[in-house]
Amino acid sequence: MNAPIGVIDSGVGGLTVAKAIMELLPNETIYYIGDTARCPYGPRTKQEVRNFTWQMAKVLEKKNVKMLVIACNTATAVALESLQKHMPFPVLGVINAGARAAIKKTKRNEVVVLATEGTVKSGAYEQAVKSLATKATIIPLACPTFVPLVESGEYEGQFSYDLVAKGLKPLEDERFDTVILGCTHYPILQKQIEAAVGPHVHVLSSAEETAKDVEAILSYKGQLRTDVEPPKHILYASGSVPIFRSIAERWLENDELDIRKITFEK
Repeated sequence: MNAPIGVIDSGVGGLTVAKAIMELLPNETIYYIGDTARCPYGPRTKQEVRNFTWQMAKVLEKKNVKMLVIACNTATAVALESLQKHMPFPVLGVINAGARAAIKKTKRNEVVVLATEGTVKSGAYEQAVKSLATKATIIPLACPTFVPLVESGEYEGQFSYDLVAKGLKPLEDERFDTVILGCTHYPILQKQIEAAVGPHVHVLSSAEETAKDVEAILSYKGQLRTDVEPPKHILYASGSVPIFRSIAERWLENDELDIRKITFEK
């Protein structure tokens, strides 16, 4: 089935998931929406996040996607179930994939979840991890400065290392061997996070596990793309296209991306 896979996020963070899908399934076409104009979602109300997520999903439904990936942990926590009930195609989130990746890696069942305020408040990761390992200890930490840092594009200098180290200071006295990057923006800061938590801690993204879920579902449904033409990805941003382009080109290592402006009705 040659229809595209839809990927939605509050901003550029979901590009980490899109990249993992592109690497695992290089034949698939991806239509991506980054809601950069209304990012970050973490501090917003559940209703706002649910409304924004539904707006993006409806746009991609009209573009005849065969599957939707909510590549935003905050949106997954509040909108996944309702979208799964009402959309005519499979809808995946990133939280279960992140929990699964952590349980595969942790030796001591001591797991830190770095996430937005919205994801931490939802308790979705605790629930997902406990469903896989009832004895696991989960330490959630909201990192409200991380998403704006990534969205600004200023995440490569010493300032970013200092900001991340400051954000992770509450973990100084905690015991843990695994960190879940419970926001898809955070893998863009992986080097900085690894530097702050030290070399003996596994720092994991949900991106690769999510990509495996995408492959498994499309394979099971017989919907993997068979077209021999190279895929033509389209990326939409609701905010600044130049800033989005700069980050997307660096992260996806591609300077010929088709990036378009998208506007949502009030």
